[in-house]
Amino acid sequence: MADDRKPKEQQGLPEGWKWVRLGDILKYEQPQKYIVKSEEYDEKSGVPVLTAGKTFILGYVDENEGICNDLPVILFDDFTTDSRFIDFPFKVKSSATKILRARDESIDLFYVYNALQLIRLKPGSDHKRFWISEYSKMSIPLPPLPEQRKIAQILETVDNVIEKTEKIIEKYKRIKQGLMQDLLTKGIDENGNIRSEKTHKFKDSPLGRIPEEWEVVRLEEVIHSFAGGTPSREIPEFYNGGIKWLKSGEINRKYIYFTEETLSPKGLKSSNAKWVPENTIVIAMYGATAGQIGIIKDRMTTNQAVLALVIIDKQKVFYEYLYYSLSKFVSMLLSNLQGSGQPNLSKNIIDSLLIPLPPLSEQKRIAEILSQIDQAIEKEEKYKEKLERLKKGLMEDLLTGKVRVNKLLEGENHEMA
Repeated sequence: MADDRKPKEQQGLPEGWKWVRLGDILKYEQPQKYIVKSEEYDEKSGVPVLTAGKTFILGYVDENEGICNDLPVILFDDFTTDSRFIDFPFKVKSSATKILRARDESIDLFYVYNALQLIRLKPGSDHKRFWISEYSKMSIPLPPLPEQRKIAQILETVDNVIEKTEKIIEKYKRIKQGLMQDLLTKGIDENGNIRSEKTHKFKDSPLGRIPEEWEVVRLEEVIHSFAGGTPSREIPEFYNGGIKWLKSGEINRKYIYFTEETLSPKGLKSSNAKWVPENTIVIAMYGATAGQIGIIKDRMTTNQAVLALVIIDKQKVFYEYLYYSLSKFVSMLLSNLQGSGQPNLSKNIIDSLLIPLPPLSEQKRIAEILSQIDQAIEKEEKYKEKLERLKKGLMEDLLTGKVRVNKLLEGENHEMA
């Protein structure tokens, strides 16, 4: 039987390019001597402890022995097939995180790292050693070293802009976190100044010291809450009828305009799903999304895992302020509920939640300030998404030879002549 993972013929590749197996150009290393024995990490300083996955930096340790200094390398996770290009000293936590190095100087490792991202292989528990069993046998297109370096340089330039954008997003998020702490405990006066006990009167409350003008309310005093329902999946005519139907997994952003599925009038009538008016706060109650909060911006229905909070008196509670207040206090509530499993919320838990309530005009000032930060974050996140689409397109073009960098190389050689 033919092995379809063998290097393909040069059909479709530019002149001078070739198909190579990853195992022929990369060395595989078990990271035994770099593994951290203790899991007591410092959050800020020391030698970074890395994974190849999304978490990336687990923490830092002070141990100076057994640090990987022979760089750069690619970290490869044998269980998830995630990979990371690393060019700074590090240690690792697990032997599942493998170290890959270039076999010789004809290979630009950053080029190969990006080529790895184009390989799609579904991970699974039946494969315990992905690099040996699968990835080392797979092939990538390899241009001459000057082209590898130029392609890597172009992709690195985009990566640097993405990284810079991520830092801006993180900065805005830190600013927002600090503002929420101040605005939702001290408030902001008519002159735009955050209150302090040196300049304003405060009082004791069940939530601690709060401005004298504020009150503390139980949520059920100011909202009417209810969950929805799910029509039988066995009856097709209950669905695709144009009535927006929100599931808890879709509460992943501040404003919610659309839903993945719709109900028919029969489906709505058959279930406990109820109409929820626009500008209503919704909270995911169960599972991995428990505690996610959003504001629906169009009339819709929900399933039973979504709790809708309809404001009773709009002259007393501003929905945008309620969104930010709940974002803070529900997060604190979930932290207290954390146990061995995934914490769940309920109507009773949410209804009994205490929140601080400033006068309506101050609620609007607080919400306006936090909304401006959210808009700045959203703008940068959209820019990051645009850059990621750009990089994906560049990778598909440059790493396959569809678009060449020859003219750029010729220009550089001409300038050096």
